[in-house]
Amino acid sequence: MQKLVLSVSFVFAFLAFSYAQEKQVITVEAVYGGEFSIERLDVLRSMKNGKQYTILNRGANGATTIDKFDYASQKKVETIVSSADLSGIDGFSSYQFSDDESQVLLATELEFIFRRSTLGVFYVYDLKSKKLTKVSDTKIQEPKLSPDGTKVAYVSKNNLYLFDLLSGNTKQLTTDGEKNKIINGVTDWVYEEEFAFVRAFDWNTDGSKIAFLRFDESEVPEFSMDVFGTDLYPSQETFKYPKAGEANAKVSLHLYDVKSGSTAAVDLNDPYYIPRIKWMNNPNYLSVQTLNRHQNDLKLYSVNAKNNTASVLLEEKDKAYVDITDNLTFLADDSFIWTSEKDGYNHIYLHDQDGRLVNQITKGPWEVTRYYGYDQKEDKVYYQSTENGSINRGVYSIESNGKKKKALAVEAGTNSADFSADFTYFIHTYSNAKTPPVYTLRKALSGKEVKEIKNNEALMTKLKAYELSEKEFSSININGNELNMYMVKPKDFDPSKKYPLLMYQYSGPGSQSVSNSWLDARDLWHQQLASQGYVVACVDGRGTGFKGADFKKSTYLNLVKYETEDQIAAARELSKLPYIDEDRTGIWGWSFGGHMATNCILKGNDVFETAIAVAPVTTWRFYDTIYTERFLRTPAENPAGYDENSPLNYPEMLKGDYLLVHGSGDDNVHVQNSMRMIEALVQANKQFDWAIYPDKNHGIYGGNTRVHLFNKMTNFLGEHLLHPKK
Repeated sequence: MQKLVLSVSFVFAFLAFSYAQEKQVITVEAVYGGEFSIERLDVLRSMKNGKQYTILNRGANGATTIDKFDYASQKKVETIVSSADLSGIDGFSSYQFSDDESQVLLATELEFIFRRSTLGVFYVYDLKSKKLTKVSDTKIQEPKLSPDGTKVAYVSKNNLYLFDLLSGNTKQLTTDGEKNKIINGVTDWVYEEEFAFVRAFDWNTDGSKIAFLRFDESEVPEFSMDVFGTDLYPSQETFKYPKAGEANAKVSLHLYDVKSGSTAAVDLNDPYYIPRIKWMNNPNYLSVQTLNRHQNDLKLYSVNAKNNTASVLLEEKDKAYVDITDNLTFLADDSFIWTSEKDGYNHIYLHDQDGRLVNQITKGPWEVTRYYGYDQKEDKVYYQSTENGSINRGVYSIESNGKKKKALAVEAGTNSADFSADFTYFIHTYSNAKTPPVYTLRKALSGKEVKEIKNNEALMTKLKAYELSEKEFSSININGNELNMYMVKPKDFDPSKKYPLLMYQYSGPGSQSVSNSWLDARDLWHQQLASQGYVVACVDGRGTGFKGADFKKSTYLNLVKYETEDQIAAARELSKLPYIDEDRTGIWGWSFGGHMATNCILKGNDVFETAIAVAPVTTWRFYDTIYTERFLRTPAENPAGYDENSPLNYPEMLKGDYLLVHGSGDDNVHVQNSMRMIEALVQANKQFDWAIYPDKNHGIYGGNTRVHLFNKMTNFLGEHLLHPKK
């Protein structure tokens, strides 16, 4: 029998608390009641002068303010605007300056449509005249000020509009917008979810043109959800949702000329996807990224806005898929910085304005995780990477020729940066598994700390009253791979005793659950479980991120197969530890992780006794085109990849205790997934537990919902894993 080898890279003594005899225990009510909330610098924006920055503050009196601070002194310079001084506005949740910083756009009364999209009432506040102007009397989407601050473009009911602040007139730019048919200027459901953007229009740098995408959803199949609500009869929400192998919206690019009022289509050789558009510094040139359906052939176009012609700047192909990012940055002469995995790791590249490669700026067996920007005056490229370990993040600078790299903030943990507009300073955010976020001001060139801004000491003080266990980081060799792992043990851990093991994972492509960062709500719930006597472990298996393209893409065409094998093997190895009771092993996960938990208790029925699956995919045939086909291609091309790892096809393998949870209003992973799983288990005559949360979406929250859900999960584990009936 293979011996378990745990190569411990480091172990944090979670909090240097002097534990008294009586400590409070973390509870679900405390976690989801906001007891452990983190203080942040909310909606941080650097002013163009590079000397000041602004943040959003919510005062004790309920008023919302935009406050300006001086970088060097860290003193408050002024309050730019307060909702207390604005008639008819109780508060605002976000803000955006015009390019010349003479106007600020305020977002109020926001309501979510889907994950990222919102409707809201928006106002423009003139900093000089103190005048407040309402953009529209109805709720609108994605407004954006023109560069000179005199106009606002926005979307309402799938059409694009232009509001003139000087005249007060509104002009409708498109007229064919129609629900579930034509969308102008914002994305459809699948683009929003998988390409992670909503605003699908943009001003050029001189405000003379607006580029926008048009989505023709006519041929996309509709999905409907019952909304139970509180009325006598339920209603139904119907929206376009392209499932794997089905038709996507036909997307096209258009340019609107503000002066002439004319709109022209741009011929891009009939692209399947247009995941990004971005104007260059030259107002006559627009960059456009396109993808084929397999998402393994990306083209970056340059569009001449004078004659609407397009030429390819660069093309990138991959045997599996090419990721879409927001790292494209145009320099003053429209040469550009680009990130790519083409050498096996995500790195930064410099191209000239014609798309030719100048040089690869970063290189090495590690990943660039954030690109922050380029200071052309000092020739410094700023970025975040995993150079100090794949579960850590460090901040670095390097010259554009790839030389003189400097570590600016690399303490073990998670370091991130927000740079001033002139790259003189950066606000450094640091956390690790024992330290909530600490904000400090640093010099960009040297990384030298200037002063502390915020440290979350109040939270640290509060946590001293609670029983907390250390979070131990290590690695474990599984199926020939060294996998990142953490473990949380009971505070009174006794190695001579036997403990139940609960594994948590997500496991989705490019994801990371084992990271040296501050605890989220899930981690705090794990602390509660540890206090009850569980050992909680998490292993990032094959397919997860930040260890190179080959590791991430090793699951291509076989989604969930190798990930499941790794979790089963990891559980089997951990069960060999003398303090783990091999007859009490559980696993849980949400979404992709719910699929994994389901697969593990079925295919690993000799290892796992208990599983909880929240909002799981149960067959990739039910999931959307962009995500699913990126990793599996279409069902027609790869039927085995879809069916051999779908738990719908082997429910008879269930032997242990299984809890299945879903929200009936989940627009992302439809409750259809769980309903089909329920039926499969019923027909296989398998007993299990399940819960449906009415009208709740993929996050299953709202009111008391999270408290109810996590108490249900705690009770289920207590009954079946902590104290199972013999």
